[in-house]
Amino acid sequence: MPSITINGKVCEFTPGQMILQVANANGIEIPQYCYHDGLSIVASCRICLGEIWAPDARQGGKLAPFMGGKLMPTCQTAAADGMVVHTDSPKSVANQKAVMEYLLINHPLDCPVCDQAGECFLQDYSYQYGRGVSRFEETKVKNPKKDLGPHVYLYADRCIMCTRCVRFTREVSGTGELMVTGRGNKEEIDVFPGVAIDNELSANVIDLCPVGALLDKDFLFAQRVWFLKSTPSIDGITSSGDNIFIEHNEGKIYRIKPRPNPGINKWWITDEVRYGWKHVHSADRLHACMRREFGALRDCEYESAYADVGHAFAQTREAGRRVMAVISPMLSCEDAFLLARVARAADPHAVLAVGPVPTVGSDRVYPPTRSADDPLAFVSRAEKAPNARGVRRVLEAFGGEVISFGDFAARLGRRDIGTLLLTGNYPTAWATDDVLAAIHAARATVENGRRTFVVLVDTLHSALVDAADVVLPGATWVEKSGTFENARNLLQAFEQAIPPTEGARQEGQIALDLLVRLGEVEPNVQNLHMYQIVDEGPGQVPAAREVHLQRTRLFNAAEVRRDMAAKFPALACFVHDVAFPPAHAERAPDVEVVEL
Repeated sequence: MPSITINGKVCEFTPGQMILQVANANGIEIPQYCYHDGLSIVASCRICLGEIWAPDARQGGKLAPFMGGKLMPTCQTAAADGMVVHTDSPKSVANQKAVMEYLLINHPLDCPVCDQAGECFLQDYSYQYGRGVSRFEETKVKNPKKDLGPHVYLYADRCIMCTRCVRFTREVSGTGELMVTGRGNKEEIDVFPGVAIDNELSANVIDLCPVGALLDKDFLFAQRVWFLKSTPSIDGITSSGDNIFIEHNEGKIYRIKPRPNPGINKWWITDEVRYGWKHVHSADRLHACMRREFGALRDCEYESAYADVGHAFAQTREAGRRVMAVISPMLSCEDAFLLARVARAADPHAVLAVGPVPTVGSDRVYPPTRSADDPLAFVSRAEKAPNARGVRRVLEAFGGEVISFGDFAARLGRRDIGTLLLTGNYPTAWATDDVLAAIHAARATVENGRRTFVVLVDTLHSALVDAADVVLPGATWVEKSGTFENARNLLQAFEQAIPPTEGARQEGQIALDLLVRLGEVEPNVQNLHMYQIVDEGPGQVPAAREVHLQRTRLFNAAEVRRDMAAKFPALACFVHDVAFPPAHAERAPDVEVVEL
């Protein structure tokens, strides 16, 4: 392969790559503002200029100054075999200092109050490539703060005119709301009159901004970024499988950002995914088990709720009736496996059903000129469930009677269901009037001296709570680890970001507890008087609490995946074909920390 030498390091490259792309791929740091892998190259910021030498055929292949020795933008100059590039030479360094000084002429000293502080390229490059002092003694140009749309604020006097945001609205979203207006030091970003930036990808311009000019209204003044812990995860509310970072502190989520994955979501996420986590901290979250006593639901301990469920399973067997488990597509594959195992342990002929799969509109492709099959296209999915295919795959491995949710009401109407295990975990109310009517009818009908006993595992209060005999509070996807299968049938693992809300348990843990009662899992009597400290993750402001250990092992997604592969050969893919997030790379601080 052809090779190029950048700052003394020899790098192989693919013909057509730009010098900056080769440097980025090989971990060589070259300062850059306007360049982004997903956008066109405009070479406007000029901080990536480098000194280039190339073989000259007229001199027998000897190295000669490229383009007469003038500095060239490495983002826009194609790599050629034998080139030698210096971005650390005196000539290049002088340009970097000049560019930084120019960019800071009118920039306000807002770092103490700027949300971008701590992850700002202007801060980093000022320290690494700037002069350290300002020679500018004139009056700075002041620009107003602008409200650009539902999610975006523009602090115009912080803008360095990299135009990433303008190019995004023209080249990716295809909506073109942003423009460049004015000239010289009066140049600024703005929206066209009367046209707010309100497309479904609008908040991506916040991530694209390398400085603190475009800010997220939802995150504004909410938290300092150096307090946040970042956990790799997967979109948990649509079937896209978008890779994301969940950023949190003290057990609370503050924002979700895209995690680049060229094969799935590229560098983007929809606003729906970015802001769709609010139900995690909703006031409607279920925080305690409930069991029906004398016709009314009352709070209880887990052991009392489990006892009622175990008793219901026993009565169902004695009456010769069936158990039905409705497994939500919002749950992970591991949760689905353990819950299906509970149902089949209680009744070998239990009916298994995939929960409802909400769909809103149709799939949308970005840029609009591309097709959904184009590897460069970003697809916004209409299906609003992250794991319908994974749950179906797991349930079908168990065999027996597996139905879709469309057949749920009719199957329940046959009056042979003794215990109904319902799971939800949807961000909004999901039970339709028809579903509620079928459940109420089943509970009101007495067959062989018994009526249908309803167990609900859910996260939010809804009308289903009033229809249940036992309610068990579950955990959202950010409060557990597991695996989702997206619309392209790709299995992806995700990590737990925060502990489950107080009183709730992961569905997989609830299933393991029930399997102990059913004799399928050995109890762990050593845990009865032990506690575990559960911490949301290392950081400057940790959040931890004591949790009483269960009579069974703690839920572990990796162990469950191994159990799945051992029990059903068709599920061996959960050991061999699951995509995991990349290992976390530790970053060394730029400034040496000295203990006093």
